[in-house]
Amino acid sequence: MSTASMNALEILRETARILRNHSGSFLTALFLIISPVSVALLLLPNSIFTRNLTVALSRRFMLLSSTSGLPLTHFIRQLCSYIASKIISSTYSFPFSLALFLFAKTLVSYSVACVYAGKQIFYSDFLTVVRNRWGRLVAMYVCICGLLVSCLVCFILLLISVCAALAAMGYSPEVLLYSGLFVVLAFSIAYAHITVLCNLAGVVSVLEEGFGLINVFYRSVVLIRGQMQTGLFIFLVSIVGLSFVEWLFEHRVKTLSYGDGSSRIWEGPLLVLMHSFVVLVDCMMSAVFYFTCRSPSPSTFELVGN
Repeated sequence: MSTASMNALEILRETARILRNHSGSFLTALFLIISPVSVALLLLPNSIFTRNLTVALSRRFMLLSSTSGLPLTHFIRQLCSYIASKIISSTYSFPFSLALFLFAKTLVSYSVACVYAGKQIFYSDFLTVVRNRWGRLVAMYVCICGLLVSCLVCFILLLISVCAALAAMGYSPEVLLYSGLFVVLAFSIAYAHITVLCNLAGVVSVLEEGFGLINVFYRSVVLIRGQMQTGLFIFLVSIVGLSFVEWLFEHRVKTLSYGDGSSRIWEGPLLVLMHSFVVLVDCMMSAVFYFTCRSPSPSTFELVGN
């Protein structure tokens, strides 16, 4: 096993240790803050209104794919539907994320810092930190969302441009399909790198003072130097966990009955809790990763930025 993988597994074990020994504030974030966001993320794509918008946007993407020369294979249709669903659900859940999820991520990062500093977690101190930095945290969160949306727009434009150019040169639909898959693969790698950097920047904006938005990203680039593979492994674990829970919700709850008519809607709260737990672990791993980037021994750090 590679060194990067070992480091990532050690971060996961460290996260489990912190959660086991200091569960109070993290479970508070889970039940009071993260769970409502998870409900919004899981239920909004399945509502009647958003479902109609998702279908309409998915058809628009398929039309763009067809006009650019891409063959409408099952994979292309599924990709268009997935992107449309993510865009609609992210748009409608943005107010929840801004009001609750940002607060939860701040609480998680602050709590992890308190654990490493050997300090007891006082919510009055945390609220003071939030009050003093909330404007910067909101600006950073909006900036990160804008950056990720810009990446998605660039991906769609690049995919359409490449396929349209190849179609104009007379290449076969198979060549267009493989070229499109290559663009999707390249985008996925770039998106993963940017997401890891953004997650680290979010932690930096909570735990370090004296940085503007640009300097926060620069600070994150400096910290993550030589550690990107570890961050990508953490991102992969998180995205696989979230995708699995979302797939279970889609196939176990969206269809409300078994073949014999018995209800399976009772599984919904359990899957929401699972989704919330994966999100909590992801936030904790990002905070632990921040301290790992600063030092191989994060327990030597004192809480900064009080």
